[in-house]
Amino acid sequence: MEIQSNFSLKNYNTFGIEAKAKQFVAVHSVDELKTILTTNKNEKKFILGGGSNMLLTKDIEALVIHIDLKGKKIIREDDDFVWVESQAGETWHDFVLWTIDNNFGGLENMSLIPGNVGTTPVQNIGAYGTEIKDTFVSCEAMNIETQEIKTFLNNECNFGYRESIFKNEVKDQYIITSVIYKLTKHNHKINTSYGDITAELAKNNIAAPTLKDVSNAVIAIRQSKLPDPKELGNSGSFFKNPILLKSDFEKIHEKFPEMKYYEVSETEVKVPAGWLIEQAGFKGKRFGDAGVHKNQALVLVNYGNATGQEILAVSKAVQKTVFETFGIHIEAEVNVI
Repeated sequence: MEIQSNFSLKNYNTFGIEAKAKQFVAVHSVDELKTILTTNKNEKKFILGGGSNMLLTKDIEALVIHIDLKGKKIIREDDDFVWVESQAGETWHDFVLWTIDNNFGGLENMSLIPGNVGTTPVQNIGAYGTEIKDTFVSCEAMNIETQEIKTFLNNECNFGYRESIFKNEVKDQYIITSVIYKLTKHNHKINTSYGDITAELAKNNIAAPTLKDVSNAVIAIRQSKLPDPKELGNSGSFFKNPILLKSDFEKIHEKFPEMKYYEVSETEVKVPAGWLIEQAGFKGKRFGDAGVHKNQALVLVNYGNATGQEILAVSKAVQKTVFETFGIHIEAEVNVI
């Protein structure tokens, strides 16, 4: 393990923002992670996974520890289910494809989400009707102060919409090193409830979709709407879809009857943030090298040399205009650093 100084993070964040780390080291095992934490106790630390859910607005005046733990395996199975463990540094999409190749069901709707496995519980990532909490069994995480390994079970993670204990109660206290998921071996619960997936399958004349069919449909949809970070810097969806009390939403809906929405409970409604941003006039707008993507208004993009501050300014302009137009506050899903 080599600790490097004044290290460029441009290739370590999907926005492609040029920012420097005071110090940088990549760890490839739990033992290496323990050694780094033990020998650098007094150093300020910044934990870096796949760099897909963050916006760097400044240099990182800390020791950046890049979690590059690799490996995946079956740890248990019965007639109906399989328990698979992935190390935190595995690329999420590659892991999803591996589960599909083995005919393990449960993650197919989350194909092509950027990032690494270790960050999936932090955000409780989700797409097209599924979330990590649906298949998550547990994760192992190292306490940054004591280097002790703790297991967090599903019911201990306080999962919510893009929320977990790791973003709140124990934020900055633990580093997730591995995750276990419980997946189906047959009688898969194929979820095609979202219209986009139904339409994509129909376009390909698929009436009885397999796991692979659903994954391919999701990949096609995402590729048609979302830019590839390797070609155009972005972090996927920048904003959360706001969830409103029905009583509040009904007042807004009277003024904007064309507003799209989804019922999430008897008392709550989810409004697509992308629709709000598009109606506010930001879809496809460019401000220098920062902008809003032309196909999906939820996505902010770096056209080349935008700074994190410039992208942050666009996000704040979007939030301000949406609030002034609709009276709805949209929150950033991306971590602003």
